[in-house]
Amino acid sequence: QVQLVESGGGLVQAGDSLRLSCAASVRTFSTYAMAWFRQAPGKEREFVTAISLSGGSTYYADSVKGRFTISRDNTKNTVHLQMNSLKPEDTAVYYCAARLLTVVKVTTGWDYWGQGTQVTVSS
Repeated sequence: QVQLVESGGGLVQAGDSLRLSCAASVRTFSTYAMAWFRQAPGKEREFVTAISLSGGSTYYADSVKGRFTISRDNTKNTVHLQMNSLKPEDTAVYYCAARLLTVVKVTTGWDYWGQGTQVTVSS
């Protein structure tokens, strides 16, 4: 199985930056596509960004494109989400997710999930 632990969330002001990290406990990290989702109170969990096995391909929701950057380090079993120019509407619990091989952009396609880390952006 895969165990994922997120960190780096916090309370920031609009326009600030945060860097989230996800540490994976898995034997073959490089065989998993990785993603970040988020869920705000009263809303469904939504796709934010994903990255392919080697990091060669990345995908972003329109709402974060140009502001967020996903990256991975397969030697350290970690994935990161650099969030710049944060907006109040980015406030949510952010979840790290993993699935074998290929990226999908729907919540139901991902097999493993972290517990989430809270990001709150004040205006």
